[in-house]
Amino acid sequence: MTTVSEAADTFCALPTSELAHLVRERVLEMGTSADGTHIGGSLSATDVMAVLYNEVLRLRPDEPEWADRDRFILSKGHASAALYAVLASRGFLPAGELASYGVTGGRLAGHPLRRLPGVEFPSGSLGHGLSLGVGSAIAARRQGRTSRVFVLMGDGEIQEGSVWEAAMSAAHLRLGNLTAVVDRNRLQITGHTEERLGLEPLADKWRSFGWETVEVDGHDLDALRAVFTAPPAAGDRPRMVIAETVKGKGVPLFEDKKKSHSVKLGPTLHRRALGGLRARSRRQP
Repeated sequence: MTTVSEAADTFCALPTSELAHLVRERVLEMGTSADGTHIGGSLSATDVMAVLYNEVLRLRPDEPEWADRDRFILSKGHASAALYAVLASRGFLPAGELASYGVTGGRLAGHPLRRLPGVEFPSGSLGHGLSLGVGSAIAARRQGRTSRVFVLMGDGEIQEGSVWEAAMSAAHLRLGNLTAVVDRNRLQITGHTEERLGLEPLADKWRSFGWETVEVDGHDLDALRAVFTAPPAAGDRPRMVIAETVKGKGVPLFEDKKKSHSVKLGPTLHRRALGGLRARSRRQP
């Protein structure tokens, strides 16, 4: 018989591909809120979060402060809609609460708040998540815990100097329990990243900072699963996963478009976006 403790450690019953689709539908629904939501960056990061929460992270939704849990830090806090959807899938909050997204006084703010179970740190002021991840990884090591730390950043965000300070620290301290992910959709609020402040050669930069660096299709669930579960090539080096993604992924109306950064969906636009998502999903294996 499964004990309560064992049941708490099990993952979502949905296959990850179905979970990713459900998350996208819920992101679009949250986009109908009074102020809309950051649809493009939420959809580009959906597959990364679906794999992590459905297959990788050790969590106990009924004990969110469990000391040995893995930590996930959404540094690109504007993708909160996707985070809330995956947290609901794991039982950290009722799915019905997603309807309160953006409502004054509610728990589901436009950027994550610490008062919501499953949120490790408030985020949204970009450039700080990796530093928080470094601190969390140091704490786990000093406490003798096997907890892993995962930090998801946007590619526009890594133009912040504080990211590279944290990158140097993580490599110097040999934090093998830290994995960072860059959602490399190549678009930020002001346009293409390479036109605003070029990042390439991005993988070489991280390698030169001492990180084990892997480039992967950020929408290939099998590839993401493999990289997140593989033992480190060098156990005492932090790992960087550059996830090549498409902003607005899954919704043809918004794919690879700057305008998808933040959108308020009226009834007609919501129907069009949802219809495109469902049609695209049916065409995919």
